[in-house]
Amino acid sequence: KMLGYSYEELLEMPMTAIHPHEIERFMNFAKTVTQNRSGWTNELSCMTKTGACVPSEISASILEINKTNYIIAMIRDVSERQMAKKKLQEAHDLLEQKIIQRTAELSNANVSLKQALSEVEKLKNRFHAEKTYLQQEIKRDHNFEEIIGSSEIVKNVLRKVEQVAATNATVLILGETGTGKELFARAVHNISKRHKRSLVKVNCAALPVNLIESELFGHEKGAFTGALSQKIGRFELADKGTIFLDEIGDLPLELQAKLLRVLQEGEFERLGNSKTIKVDVRVIAATNRDLEKEVLSGIFRKDLFYRLNVFPIVVPPLRERKEDIEILLKFFIKKYSAKIGKKIDNISTKVIDILKNYDWPGNVRELENIIERSLIISHGPEFNLGDWNIQQKSQDEYEEKISDNSLLSLEELEKKHILKVLEKTKWKISGENGAAKFLNLKPTTLDSKMKKLGIKRIK
Repeated sequence: KMLGYSYEELLEMPMTAIHPHEIERFMNFAKTVTQNRSGWTNELSCMTKTGACVPSEISASILEINKTNYIIAMIRDVSERQMAKKKLQEAHDLLEQKIIQRTAELSNANVSLKQALSEVEKLKNRFHAEKTYLQQEIKRDHNFEEIIGSSEIVKNVLRKVEQVAATNATVLILGETGTGKELFARAVHNISKRHKRSLVKVNCAALPVNLIESELFGHEKGAFTGALSQKIGRFELADKGTIFLDEIGDLPLELQAKLLRVLQEGEFERLGNSKTIKVDVRVIAATNRDLEKEVLSGIFRKDLFYRLNVFPIVVPPLRERKEDIEILLKFFIKKYSAKIGKKIDNISTKVIDILKNYDWPGNVRELENIIERSLIISHGPEFNLGDWNIQQKSQDEYEEKISDNSLLSLEELEKKHILKVLEKTKWKISGENGAAKFLNLKPTTLDSKMKKLGIKRIK
């Protein structure tokens, strides 16, 4: 009756004919019901025989008949509800418009009220910026939800975290890529007195050079081309809280002086505004680079390094805490088996030995990726590494062959090593998974080396 079809017509039609413009959404809903054995949505509409769309609310569950699963669904027309909701929203918008209009009239009548409204506006902008940032953080998929490990070396690091968390001291977290430096930064913030305010993260390597200053310190409307509105910077957003400067070694030299000023004096100016803004921010920085070497080479400011290096915390690589591999393995299997929909009951000692005998250049992040991949190819209740250990064996043989060939010059060895890394990264030079980062070089430096060694860049 709702759709205008006869009983016989409906029997001959596929379900997708009822949702012709929402096939993907319908299939995703059906998949959810199949996996969870129940589901609900109000985001689908049903098409009538005359071509009209009826907004619908659908609740569905699995019904088993003769060992065959069927989806049984209840579909309700929610047109009236949506219309009522629309009218309510229109009434709300009208009321809000009247409030704005009345507020504007009152603000013109009283100077002190104008000042009060200005403060409210600032607080509203800050709240909006903080809300947007937190929503982005919630959507982000972190490597894992907590620090996993019972080795003595990890316990020592956690003891340092506890010691420094109670203070306002600047913390510099050092460690290789994939060791979980951000997790330790979050741990410092979460047990500090600032835990009720935001931990604001800035990835200095991921931001374009021309946007880093705006991202850190904010800008006014019209400060540069594309600045269509005022923007609150990350330091202002982190006021009374903590800012985490990830990949601090990639911060351009020209911005290092401005960062030093914020660390020393707690003040800065937005782009396009000469007014000084004071903030109370606890700084945690992290890098996988050797900053002392970069200071000597002139890439990193000495005064900024000493200002950041108040309380250094070194996160150990996975090869130095191999007793944690089994715990991490079980944690990641539990995490991803639930997502993939597999149940693993058995992990052989052979698998654990293989994982412990590998050096893990990508650290915990690499281990996590390997476990997720292995779960996908594992059949039955036993965890299976597949051909991963064979691939590692061939790589080890290659490295052994290179090290045993004492007749190769240093230049030839360097060329072979760079070629191997380029193959591994699919000839990607820059970025998070690029060859330059793997080799701990700047992309421009790697380009120069490739030209010098006669390596032609593959696009």
